[in-house]
Amino acid sequence: MMNFVGKHSIVRKIWGNTDVVLFIFAGAAAEFSLNKAVDWLYFTGKLPKDPLGRLFSTVAYAQKIVFSTLAEANAAIDQITMIHQHVEAGRSAKIPDWAYRDVLFMLIDYSIRAFEVLERKLTLTEKEEIFTTFYRVGHRMEINGLPTDFAAWQMMHEQQLQENLIYSCFSHDLYDQYKKHLGSLRYSLMRKIQALIVPFKVNELLKLGEGKPIKPILTLYKLSRKLKINKPLRNLILPAAYKAQILSLEAF
Repeated sequence: MMNFVGKHSIVRKIWGNTDVVLFIFAGAAAEFSLNKAVDWLYFTGKLPKDPLGRLFSTVAYAQKIVFSTLAEANAAIDQITMIHQHVEAGRSAKIPDWAYRDVLFMLIDYSIRAFEVLERKLTLTEKEEIFTTFYRVGHRMEINGLPTDFAAWQMMHEQQLQENLIYSCFSHDLYDQYKKHLGSLRYSLMRKIQALIVPFKVNELLKLGEGKPIKPILTLYKLSRKLKINKPLRNLILPAAYKAQILSLEAF
């Protein structure tokens, strides 16, 4: 049976690594708060009530698609499309194509950024493979105006960062919610991780500062992974409310 992503694909290595997925989540949580279309998720009322849970569900969907058969992945993508159509019907308006593209671009960008921070530099071929995987997701969703290759994506992504991000009342509220749900220590750690991996524009708008202070901690954590003692250390800092969701990411 054909898989959506090949078994030896770099995309599977990225999305099968819980630590990398958590870094993807941290980066997406930062950029997501700045998106000009984030009001769509406030419309349902679900995002402000449980912002981390909503973001985890997005990450979990992406991971599910990566590790599914072609038929299962297409069914999951169609379900995502249907969910968005119901939201559009409820608001009697259409989510703009650029907003769909922005979320897709985040999955591409943070897949690359998170893996390179935690593991190694990716080759151009590997980056193109990441792009192609998520391009197929966007194509299945019938998102208009998608770039057709990695080089075109790089240019469009840079433009998107400049045009579609803004610090708003939603940004402020989401970060208040992050802090409330994570607690001060974990919230501070999240911001330092974000400072390390987000694009300059995102850091500038959120005033995250430099990511350098966390680099020594990251070096020690990488050592703990080599010694295979990283999981108990990581699990100690996971928020209790989301521990089950996070650990379920390891099922792949």
